[in-house]
Amino acid sequence: MLELEEWWKDNTADPLNLFGRRRVGKSWLFRKLAHGKKAIILVAEKTTPAQQLSKMAEQLEPFLGVRPAIRDVGDLFLILYKIAEQEKILIVVDEFPDLLGSSKVEITKSLSAVQAAIEKGKDSSKIKLILCGSALAQMESMQELKSPLHGRLRRFELSPLTFSEARDFFQGDDVIDHLTRYSVSGGMPKYLAHLSSGDFAKAVCDKIVSPNSPLYNEVESLLESELRDPATYFAILAELTIRPKETREIAEAIGKETKLISEYLNTLQVLRIIRKKLPVGADPKSRSNQWECIDGFIRFCFRFVLPYKAHLEAGADARIHVSNHIMPVIAEHTSLEFERVFRRWVSQNFPTAAHVGNWWGKAIHGLAHSTEEIDLIGIKGKKVILLGEAKWQNEKLKVAVHSQLVTNKIPALEAAGLLVPSSRVVILASRSGFTKEVLDLANSDPLVQLIEATDLLRGVV
Repeated sequence: MLELEEWWKDNTADPLNLFGRRRVGKSWLFRKLAHGKKAIILVAEKTTPAQQLSKMAEQLEPFLGVRPAIRDVGDLFLILYKIAEQEKILIVVDEFPDLLGSSKVEITKSLSAVQAAIEKGKDSSKIKLILCGSALAQMESMQELKSPLHGRLRRFELSPLTFSEARDFFQGDDVIDHLTRYSVSGGMPKYLAHLSSGDFAKAVCDKIVSPNSPLYNEVESLLESELRDPATYFAILAELTIRPKETREIAEAIGKETKLISEYLNTLQVLRIIRKKLPVGADPKSRSNQWECIDGFIRFCFRFVLPYKAHLEAGADARIHVSNHIMPVIAEHTSLEFERVFRRWVSQNFPTAAHVGNWWGKAIHGLAHSTEEIDLIGIKGKKVILLGEAKWQNEKLKVAVHSQLVTNKIPALEAAGLLVPSSRVVILASRSGFTKEVLDLANSDPLVQLIEATDLLRGVV
């Protein structure tokens, strides 16, 4: 919000390109900015250009004293700039891509007309213009070199709230409970509002799992509005509910060839639902990449709601479903979010590490499993500065976690070409504390550092 207020106060004539996923809070944000200011908010709709422009002409009539004749998008923007010639006005065009047409030719023509209006009116108008939209690919493309609006917009992507930002939604100071709720919300303000108070299991039941709940059909509604061939996208997301996977694993699981799902994966990445990641320190051209679902709400629904919809709609008790199938394993769902917050905390508190992330690679020593995974490593060049493991479980962290790190995982790191000096720090984070053996180890070895989850969650920014 502070950044938007600064944009409002400065003298720049550059419009703001405000974009982000549906439900991320764009409308709330620009309406908050508009509070107490002279403002016009226009919302484009999926209808014919004539209907859209006629409705907007009606909205603009009180500001002009006469209903304007708006023949096309270029006329609309010329009028918007004219309205603000005498005084500073905030003007928002929400769902801007719906104004531009459907074909590439129509979109380019419309953007060129907008660009011409901006150039003509920017020196004589006091307008503060926001172009807002949820069509991420189209909104981002306006910044590209080939776009008529290249170099004329200030980019502002609104992302889901981080855990520290979301804490204002919660009551009390139980940060363990807060992270659990946050992990289900995906950081989306609307979902946080539904899950922020009261008994957690009841909130999950009443707001998400019950067929009559407000968020019961939310995932299908969001995805089906954004995607063609939703069945394939749904199959991919179902495979990413518990852990990240390689492209090959996903393809095999859903019965499609690897090359045929690349476009689907890339689309989900553009929508900020999944992301491709590499082990920290790996060559950017490495094929050791994995895909992970970074939206906790979507992961939750694909794991705990969508597979059971027929059962729930046939009359199964949603409260019993939550009690039997969700609450016993909710810690497993939350653990992925705890690992992300752990990495964020380490990045903030150990600046000597240039890159912080998780790592996976080939196991050695003839172990039964084929890969090793480390929740966190921090590197500078090829040198490992620190390593860490985060455990979100009901039992105390055992010394075996450290032993396995030293005996199995560090050798795998070294075999992958990373340098692990004896001076590297090991950080262990735990929701439920540490056994006496781990406490003794940390007391005797200054390179082993322990952090309780409560302290970590309160300290992360």
